[in-house]
Amino acid sequence: MKLLDAYIFKKFLTTYFFAVGILVLVICVIDYSEKTDDFMKHNLSMGVIFSEYYVNFILYIVNLITPLIAFIAAVFVTAKMAGHTEIIAILSGGISLKRILWPYFLGALLLAITTFFLNGWIMPKSNREKAQFEINYTRSKFYFDARHVHFKLDSNIYAYMQSYNNLNATGYQFTLERLRNRQLVEKMSADLIVWDSLTYRWKIERYKIHYFDGEKESIKHGTNLDTLLKITPNDFESKHLHQETLTLPQIDMYIREQLSRGLSNLGIYYVERYQRYLSPFAIIILTIMGVVISAQKSRQGTSAQIAIGFALAFLFLILVIIGRSMGQAGSLHPAFAVGGPSILFAMVALVLYWRAPK
Repeated sequence: MKLLDAYIFKKFLTTYFFAVGILVLVICVIDYSEKTDDFMKHNLSMGVIFSEYYVNFILYIVNLITPLIAFIAAVFVTAKMAGHTEIIAILSGGISLKRILWPYFLGALLLAITTFFLNGWIMPKSNREKAQFEINYTRSKFYFDARHVHFKLDSNIYAYMQSYNNLNATGYQFTLERLRNRQLVEKMSADLIVWDSLTYRWKIERYKIHYFDGEKESIKHGTNLDTLLKITPNDFESKHLHQETLTLPQIDMYIREQLSRGLSNLGIYYVERYQRYLSPFAIIILTIMGVVISAQKSRQGTSAQIAIGFALAFLFLILVIIGRSMGQAGSLHPAFAVGGPSILFAMVALVLYWRAPK
């Protein structure tokens, strides 16, 4: 890395970390002021609050804002250099704009690689701890209140519960149906189904099984029966930020499991998966765009270019939020919903680069 590369690389990353630090500090102060009553209600010490919540919360915020802060850092550093005529001097010395982009690209690549591994494997564990802390101390106790719950356990096996109490892991008015060639061959109905945490099996109480063989029907009654089903109490627990607590392999596995059960409303998990793959590319695209936007010296001065940078960052954030919402709702394909803002900004960056003096 040459002296100029090291100079820009250092300024870019220094500005990035400084901006992240300031923003994280402000967000943490606001968050603490909102949750003070919850912390005091549970008599939590500052050590517990910081180690179990804010360490993970800070990591979550840093990971969330990295693309925008990388963009703002690129705008700030480049605009300042352009305002001091450093960019003009560099271009006059025979160094092209493409060459100037190299240290920014290296810095963005470093952030992108770090973000990818954080998103894929490290952040899920941190998010699990943060989500569990919120469930325990800052959120209302979760009660599973859905009724008439249906499950597809296999290609020919279907289960149903009229209701489920997640506090005692008990389901009510349970039925289990087995089909063969689209014909009902066996149907079990029971008053209760209770999870046994020792055997990791369901105990079915006061059951009745109907066997169908053509027009013939036989019935079997019983009081207790242990069985293993492809559902557990975890399927009825709070799904607060559940998609963020899964690693990339776990997200793929979860989607396959839910599809095998006949569930199709998985937009939030598809969006999360594509977001983790595309977020690193967004960092690189936004960084390059930030440099191209602010590389020219403006008559309005550095402040105007920085203001434009903040406005574009805000626009990008709005597009990301809209895209994620539409992807989760199924209005757009999740890949396009997540990648759309980055593709749009990449096209804008290419146009600006083509028009910029080189």
